[in-house]
Amino acid sequence: MKRLFKKIVQLITQKSEKDYKIPDLEKKLEEFQKRINYKFDNVKLLKASLTHNSFFYNYETETDINSPYERMAFLGDAVLALVSAEHLFGLFPDKDEGFLSKLKSNIVSEKYLALKANDLDLGTYIIMSEKEDKNGGRERKSILSDTMEALICAIYFDGGLSKARAFISNFIIKGFEEQVLANELINYKSILQEYSQAKYQKTPQYTLLSETGPDHLKNFRMAVDINSEQRGIGEGPNKKEAQQRAAEDACKQLKLN
Repeated sequence: MKRLFKKIVQLITQKSEKDYKIPDLEKKLEEFQKRINYKFDNVKLLKASLTHNSFFYNYETETDINSPYERMAFLGDAVLALVSAEHLFGLFPDKDEGFLSKLKSNIVSEKYLALKANDLDLGTYIIMSEKEDKNGGRERKSILSDTMEALICAIYFDGGLSKARAFISNFIIKGFEEQVLANELINYKSILQEYSQAKYQKTPQYTLLSETGPDHLKNFRMAVDINSEQRGIGEGPNKKEAQQRAAEDACKQLKLN
């Protein structure tokens, strides 16, 4: 297994040997390592994880050089899922698989990872093309979340699972209770339904206002009416989540929570 890891690391670092020609790059890499409280033995792994595909793309010939970025994000996602599952399994010994799975999906989600990436000011350190930079790449959620996953992979290869687990615990899982758990433990749809049935003898009605984005990145916008009056609006990656957010909005307006 160690030999396999060594070979993979060699492939990753060889592919990132492009002449970067970025002023103060080494200084920025040092600065970022202090920010995440982790010193790489092989700094080329860090450089590879922070290098977006666009940096290798030749816009004149429209050719793409294979970079390790996406492969690293793939493995980093798996490591993040494992560590998150371990944490939740120990934190909620009495909760069922459905509850744990939902919380884990939120922790590994693009939205949450982008939020944590912003906490680290990760966008500042991503190496990307000038064109991608001008197009807002440093603030794009998909890029920020992928880079976080690639970074986890880099730490995993450099220091092993224990170091990756420490990074995930300190910079991703830490504080998730306030940003993820609070909303998941409150069933706003149930609260709103009890209120509506008690006061009007009617159940809330949810209406789809819009559905935007490509199939793999949908965004749904829902409204909820109580007694034929719109009370809340919410958005989410699926209708169920959008309904929950709409119910949350209604509960806040009605001061039910």
